[in-house]
Amino acid sequence: MTNFSKMAYQSADDLMFGRAKVPVTCGYGLEVGTGMVLPEVNFTLPTMKVEHEQLPAILRQYDDMVSSILQRLVTLGMPGAMIEFEHAPQMTEELEIGTAITAKIRTLMQSFYEKHGLRTALRVTVCDIREKSRPPQMRSGEATEKMFEAFRLSAANGAHLLSIESTGGKEVSDRALMEADVQGLLLALGILAPRDSRFLWQKIVAIANEHKIIPAGDTACAFANTAMILADQRYIPNVLAAVVRAMSAVRTLVGNEVGAVGPTKDCGYEGPVIKAITGCPVSLEGKSAACAHFSHMGNIAMATCDLWSNESVQNVKLLSGHAPEVFTEILTYDCRLMNEALQAGQERALQNLFVSSDAYKSVHALVISPQASFEIAEAILSQQSDFDRTRAAGLQACQIIRDASATGKLPLPDRESAWLDQIEEVLQENADEGKVLEDGSAQFGELFLPKEYGL
Repeated sequence: MTNFSKMAYQSADDLMFGRAKVPVTCGYGLEVGTGMVLPEVNFTLPTMKVEHEQLPAILRQYDDMVSSILQRLVTLGMPGAMIEFEHAPQMTEELEIGTAITAKIRTLMQSFYEKHGLRTALRVTVCDIREKSRPPQMRSGEATEKMFEAFRLSAANGAHLLSIESTGGKEVSDRALMEADVQGLLLALGILAPRDSRFLWQKIVAIANEHKIIPAGDTACAFANTAMILADQRYIPNVLAAVVRAMSAVRTLVGNEVGAVGPTKDCGYEGPVIKAITGCPVSLEGKSAACAHFSHMGNIAMATCDLWSNESVQNVKLLSGHAPEVFTEILTYDCRLMNEALQAGQERALQNLFVSSDAYKSVHALVISPQASFEIAEAILSQQSDFDRTRAAGLQACQIIRDASATGKLPLPDRESAWLDQIEEVLQENADEGKVLEDGSAQFGELFLPKEYGL
């Protein structure tokens, strides 16, 4: 257990793409965070049934995808890359499927390393299948047991790194988001989610250590990215989604406290906050992940990345080739530009352009800028408990948005300004964790099982 009490960096200026204070070496000699940005290529099946009877066809798809990705990296002269195999739910539920795919990918990666010296590492992201039941069983039940078995089998059959998009607290967060209930979000993000992350990552770290591989990291995708998409569809205020982004960093940090060492998961835009506190390398995504989802952070996400990801793309045919190979090329050229800047000593100029092109176009981009991320990280470390840290992160995000609006740099409609006032007021008023739990249990009690969170 690591109790992070001070920042890994002295200032926001020290947060830079390609360089991490605590780099990670993994897989076939892949070094992440040592002065070079590398692609993290993520891919998935075309529309097809994922079931045992289809396993031969599924393996052919992965053979084609991974072979073309690795060959494209060799052709373009990229010295290395992270390869991510992200489970669909059925791949975790049907253990044989996920295990067979992992072994197939690892065999191909070893072949390219031996033939071409291509340095790669395989990240396996097991699906959090615990939320299928309602209320979800987060610490007990068949789904939980099967999920941990999927981690063990992944580790035993070729994974170099383990990750997850964990969902503890999501059953409350989803409704609280739709109701714009800030107290409910404090319950979900400040009480339930950190407890689940601690339980979950203690298990994952133990499995990784047993197999001498890397416990990489988590993502708040289930909370913050859900909020961002809802805001983009005008279901909730943008400022609420931005504040949730900041608050969600605490539950992700818990994974690092119990042993995750990075690189963090690509869809976790809270990565810069985690990097500022821990010094670990981070994987991020932006403009080159538009195949998977839209965002307001296409360039600014590159400002602090150590791995640059496309999120996930289906194996469909485009004019040039199949999509995973195409996006490998896109990522490679993005990385080439950042690496050229690092080699030429022009990284600050490029980073400034990444930031200025997006930072004041939306609150979503603003709160993941290096400066904002550093300030949110400082606010987190100013407190001790997960609850107090979550609340402090939310209040700091409110202040960052308010300051940017006051200078006139960030256009903020009156409706959003009014919502910002309300969010800040609720966060200020709810300083008592016990009362938030009591009130939340009364309002959301039918959605979650206290004992499954150790309550």
